[in-house]
Amino acid sequence: MRVDIYRRPETHHKLSYLVVPEGRAIPQEATNVDWVSEKRGIDLDESRSGWPDLGIDEPQRQLREKGYAITGVLHQVQE
Repeated sequence: MRVDIYRRPETHHKLSYLVVPEGRAIPQEATNVDWVSEKRGIDLDESRSGWPDLGIDEPQRQLREKGYAITGVLHQVQE
């Protein structure tokens, strides 16, 4: 699946990521946060159990249920 990846800084020099299908806007419930575009039009395999380098578990389920996938609080990535 082709996706756009956004990131935001968290405390303790960590990052969270938000992944949306390519060309889609950041969903309204996530727009109150300052997301910065990281990469656009990237191919990622959503059928994998997770995207560990983005701290995202179950991307296929998240994309199906919410229309986006996001880093879990306990899986934030070190800068």
